[in-house]
Amino acid sequence: MEDEIKRAPAALTRRGLLQAALAVGLASCASGPDGKDKGEVPAAGDQALLGHVRLGTGPEPVIVLHEWMGDHTNYDLLLPFLPMDSHSWIFADLRGYGLSKTMTGTYSLEEAVGDALRLMDHYGYRRFHVVGHSMSGMIAQYLAKKGEGRVKSVVAISPVPASGFRANAEVLAKLKAIIDDDEAAKAAILARGGTRYGRGWIERKLAMTRKATTKPAMLGYLGMFTQSDVADQVRGLTVPLTAVCGEYDLPLYRPDSIKSLLGPLFPNLEVAVSHEAGHYSMLETPPLLAGYIEKGLARGV
Repeated sequence: MEDEIKRAPAALTRRGLLQAALAVGLASCASGPDGKDKGEVPAAGDQALLGHVRLGTGPEPVIVLHEWMGDHTNYDLLLPFLPMDSHSWIFADLRGYGLSKTMTGTYSLEEAVGDALRLMDHYGYRRFHVVGHSMSGMIAQYLAKKGEGRVKSVVAISPVPASGFRANAEVLAKLKAIIDDDEAAKAAILARGGTRYGRGWIERKLAMTRKATTKPAMLGYLGMFTQSDVADQVRGLTVPLTAVCGEYDLPLYRPDSIKSLLGPLFPNLEVAVSHEAGHYSMLETPPLLAGYIEKGLARGV
């Protein structure tokens, strides 16, 4: 016992040092090379830039887009594992979300792609990579088409396919309920993790969702990804596309489904599987997803 007591201060010291190092690491990831926060909120006006956060100093620019039930902060746990010396990362919020919460619009696929291109133009990025999650996986696919050769690679995480999320009246009603009804949102969050997680996870993700967006934006983008179909337009694109699928995700987003839906459209498709994740691999398995993203982007360098 005496030995344990003697060892305690050293153990606490080591723990304190580790916690301090982690805090410093996370702080460096949340700020630019000059140490200042790079979060930028759009100015007023129809042509305002999307709100975004810039990280990294590398020569390969990447725009990162988010899902329907969260904003750019979904990726916070991923940041310590992304290469900052080889890539420059722009984490953008779509209209009505996060740093772009005051921006309104039509919430259409065309508008989202136009906003992304305008943002990359602002920084002088003629060619760049795209990372998209869920509904923005669909945006990323269309961006590869509309960018006319500007997109070097796409990493689509649990992506809505270019043909859209086909929803009958019953499914659409359940999706609409998520916007207003916390219990419906909790059920959706639980299902997207394979019903494996407890109350702590569900309530945390619900809080992230409610903080991230506005009801008009959620309703607008719901129409976008359930009513749009650009499969014929993207068919035959040779841009390297890496789809990252979670084994415990909803059936639409699982590997076999994504291969059947995206394989005929993108001849340069590769599918990576996160065997311990559902729909939110950036929250469930962040180091693994960072590796998949890095490998996917390398296919377009």
